[in-house]
Amino acid sequence: MKNIVNYIFEIGVLKREKHNGFKLIGVDNLGSVAEHALRAAQIGYILTVLENEKHGTDISPERVASILIFHDNGEVRIGDLHKVASRYIDSKEAEQTAFVEQTERLPENMAKTLLEYYSEFENRNTKEGIIAKDADWLESAFSAKEHYDLGNTLAIDWILNVEKALETDSAKEMIKEMKETRFTDWWVNLKKMLYKKMDGNYVEHGKD
Repeated sequence: MKNIVNYIFEIGVLKREKHNGFKLIGVDNLGSVAEHALRAAQIGYILTVLENEKHGTDISPERVASILIFHDNGEVRIGDLHKVASRYIDSKEAEQTAFVEQTERLPENMAKTLLEYYSEFENRNTKEGIIAKDADWLESAFSAKEHYDLGNTLAIDWILNVEKALETDSAKEMIKEMKETRFTDWWVNLKKMLYKKMDGNYVEHGKD
C-alpha cells in the first residue's frame, strides 16, 4: 500500500506539469498535462461510441478512456517535451522507461494492464490504441483552436498537422466540424440576463 500511495502522490505532479508545445507560439497560460489527459480521455470515450455506431463494432470506450488517463504518466519524470526538443532528445524511449519504472510500484496484475495500455497507445496495434491516439491528437487540436480563436493565428499549425494524422472516420468528422466552430459557441444560447425596466418589470434575454 505504501508503494501505491507514493504512486498516487507522484501522478499528482501532472497537475503542475505544463503541456509545453504552445509555449513555442507565445502562449503564457499553458494547460497542465493532467488537464490534457482528462479531456483526451473524454474525447476518446466519445470517439469510440461514435465509431461503434458508425461501423457496428464493439470497441470498449472504457478501455480507450483508461488508456488515455494513464498515457502521459511518464512525463512526471521527464517533463512534457515539445516537438522541437524531441528532435534532439529521444523522449519516447525516456518516457517509456519512466512509465515502466512507475508501474513497478503497483501490484503485478495492475502493472501488466497499464503496460498493455501504454503499448496499445504508442504502437497503435489495436483498435483501442488507434482511437486513443486520435483522441490525444484531437485534444491538442481543440486546445489550438481555443488559442486561434483568441487571436494566435500560429496555432493553426497544430490543427492542420492533427488533421493530416487522424485515422478514424469519426475523428476526421469531428475536426472538420471543430474548425467551423468558435470555442465559445457552446454557451451563446445559455447566457441569461435579467434587467429591470423603468416600469419595474424584469426582462429576460438569452433564453432560447
